[in-house]
Amino acid sequence: MIATNNVTLRFGKRVLFEEVNVKFTPGNCYGLIGANGAGKSTFLKILSGEIEPTNGEVQKSVGARLSVLKQNHYEYDDITVLTTVIMGNDKLYKIMTEREAIYMKEDFSDEDGIKAGILEAEFADMNGWDAESEAAILLNGIGIEKELHNKLLRELTGAEKVKVLLAQALFGNPDILLLDEPTNHLDIDAIRWLEEFLINFENTVIVVSHDRYFLNKVCTHIVDIDYSKLQMYVGNYDFWYESSQLVQRQMRDSNKKKEEKIKELQEFIARFSANASKSKQATSRKKMLEKIELDDIRPSSRKYPYIDFKPEREIGNDVLTVKNLSKTIDGVKVINNISFTLTKEDKVALTGSNTAGISALCAILSGDMEADEGEIKYGQTISNSYFPKDNSKYFNGELTLLDWLRDYSKEKDDTFVRGFLGRMLFSGEEGLKQTKVISGGEKVRLMLSKMMLSGANMLILDQPTNHLDMESITALNNGLIAFKGVLIFSSYDHQFVQTTANRIMEITKDGLIDRKTTYDEYLDQNESARKLINEI
Repeated sequence: MIATNNVTLRFGKRVLFEEVNVKFTPGNCYGLIGANGAGKSTFLKILSGEIEPTNGEVQKSVGARLSVLKQNHYEYDDITVLTTVIMGNDKLYKIMTEREAIYMKEDFSDEDGIKAGILEAEFADMNGWDAESEAAILLNGIGIEKELHNKLLRELTGAEKVKVLLAQALFGNPDILLLDEPTNHLDIDAIRWLEEFLINFENTVIVVSHDRYFLNKVCTHIVDIDYSKLQMYVGNYDFWYESSQLVQRQMRDSNKKKEEKIKELQEFIARFSANASKSKQATSRKKMLEKIELDDIRPSSRKYPYIDFKPEREIGNDVLTVKNLSKTIDGVKVINNISFTLTKEDKVALTGSNTAGISALCAILSGDMEADEGEIKYGQTISNSYFPKDNSKYFNGELTLLDWLRDYSKEKDDTFVRGFLGRMLFSGEEGLKQTKVISGGEKVRLMLSKMMLSGANMLILDQPTNHLDMESITALNNGLIAFKGVLIFSSYDHQFVQTTANRIMEITKDGLIDRKTTYDEYLDQNESARKLINEI
């Protein structure tokens, strides 16, 4: 158990948290959510003891071991992979090193023998004899092969380091596990492994993530940071989001009778109560959900951008034909002789580990890059708009946000452009900021504004969810689901892909795997194929 007692944190006049009282108990996974800057990572640092609150205290069960996912990828560069993982249990690692130091002594005294005996007993009690094998099992599960286990961390890639640090946090069955964006830079297999690990983890987990699918899969509770307070809800992210939207709709409709509101909420809860992340907790969660009343759910102060892509022209039957397309970048063939045809119903997700090939294909289709070989033929009715993964070239000038967006708008009037900026959460004087000083998330929202103003009936988006907060990702997701045109995109966000795409293309080093299916079905088919290969 870990809890806060009247925790307050101030930075000058700014109050980040005020008199926060919240309790996290074993057997549950808590998803910590909030708008950018709300203090999610800071709250984890308060729980871990890295930051002292201005007032109040953090309380833990006596003897409880707390483990934190480290963010410094260079901290363990001169340590082997296996040792780095074992260092996740600080007490065990200290016993191991002290024990080894005693046995290395040339003048081994009686006092050393007594000390060694004490350490041996503690070592055995902490299951030290199995430490290396347990660390190896974690590493193998998350995708770090055996041949890497004895290498120094500096010899690994950035993505491999992330996996090792995650294994370190999970090592030794900690009582309390704090994870800040654990799915960042993980491949889909590693994410799936982590989901299963956390679903079966019997202690306390508190996790910050922008991955809605991940939160839905693993979380039993959502803790929302809003108004400098923390409010806990039973259920996963979708339940929190839908119930929050429901309350906001009902508050806008003040003439509804409360009985009708309660009935609607009860019907909603009945639908969601079966969606337990952990089957053994389904019954208790259902009972807790059924006790929720309308007044228990506070409407969020968050703001969602309004994203709506409206094609100016209806799409004809001929959309796009690609024949024998190839591209080599820096001596590496990233696209190898691929061919496909798009229809007007297609919403295509580009997936796979060949990120350079995915980005190259998006750039080639948009006209931003030339292919080495092959043919691209668009239908006469098609107009496309492109969102590049790297948008820096669009923001090198001295223009204000207002003037930047005006350049892409047919309607030049200040009132219209300011209104458009407002619906994308650039209010008031923010429109007068220069584009060169805005954040990554703000640049993405401007690029999406540019695409909406284009009126294109085909959208090409390469990693549009990068740099966006959860509210903007949700708004973009909903906007693309509703889009009445052709879509080709890439994203690491599982829910974004699953809810948007009806066709999956994997760009491999050997060519193209093309399936008209959902993302979940595609992943299941791939997993079944891997199992069959392993059995053979």
